[in-house]
Amino acid sequence: MLDALRPSLERLVPYETHDPMGADKLDANEFPYDLPAWFKEKLDILSQQEIQANRYPDAGYLKLKQSIATYAQVEANQVSIGNGSDELIRSLIIATCLENRGAVLVADPTFSVYRLVAQTLGVSCFDIGRDDDFHLRLDCLDPLLQAYPIRVVFLPTPNSPTGTALTAQELEKLLRIGPETLVVLDEAYFEFGDMNLVSRLANHPNLVVMRTFSKAFRLAAYRVGYLLADPLLIQALEKVRLPYNLPAISELAALVALDNRTELLAALEEIKAERTRIFQHLRQLSGVNVWPSAANFHYFRCLDHDAQRIYEDLRKQGTLIRATGGGLRATVGTPAENDRFLSRLQQALHLP
Repeated sequence: MLDALRPSLERLVPYETHDPMGADKLDANEFPYDLPAWFKEKLDILSQQEIQANRYPDAGYLKLKQSIATYAQVEANQVSIGNGSDELIRSLIIATCLENRGAVLVADPTFSVYRLVAQTLGVSCFDIGRDDDFHLRLDCLDPLLQAYPIRVVFLPTPNSPTGTALTAQELEKLLRIGPETLVVLDEAYFEFGDMNLVSRLANHPNLVVMRTFSKAFRLAAYRVGYLLADPLLIQALEKVRLPYNLPAISELAALVALDNRTELLAALEEIKAERTRIFQHLRQLSGVNVWPSAANFHYFRCLDHDAQRIYEDLRKQGTLIRATGGGLRATVGTPAENDRFLSRLQQALHLP
């Protein structure tokens, strides 16, 4: 290892993805359909009219912030823009935990990037864990908050990889956490479910709601994330945000998506119907334990089979899912992809 590098980096494992050509890609919780042709044509025309390649984009992204504020029903000064949610996670940790000020708290199994980003910044990350149904171990929360200077709690709702949403009891407990700790509720999949926590922002200055255009809006390739929070926190995040962090084409794509959200989000009904169909099928398979999901994926465990072996078997058959947290997570794909997944899973389990 180069002498100039931090020794701790040698122990870190980077976030990895696997993209074999031709496989049904049900491992990344992406929307199964590409943007429609009319959307791409409109974006192409607008990009030619509005983007000057030799000029930097609007450094404040004011037009996009206003459009997001209208969609989320907040004020524009409550919006921060990120190059994907990953950058926002990093900015939150930089703004709160550096200079030995504190640590991060998560509840595993969960989105691995929270812990990974904390580690890359040299920040400790603690885990309160989940019970057998993936609800929070609330009995562990207060002891950890008292023992360590926790500055940020990261919790997705619905959770990835399990698909479970926060219960009313969990939410009320989290909202009672003191002002010295940010409570970041990651609503990356909120368009697929029924929970919307934005209304809670007004009475809880330490609450942050984080979202993305990568899922329901189909803009994963454009890397646009945003968070909603108290204006004072937004001002602080602007100080640590890298200048021009979002390419002009990405900003424009998000604006076009919001302007045409009725048409784009209409396809969610098919995803929800397929989610129900897959859940019912998985629940009927012998030896398979599956949990209800409020997202666009399912988490399940095969009681008599090693999760890694099932993952490898499906990959060889042409379906890519993710092995994580001792189980398996499969994204809801197109009806044809879902049919192949269910058939191949039965083969992998040696079921008739």
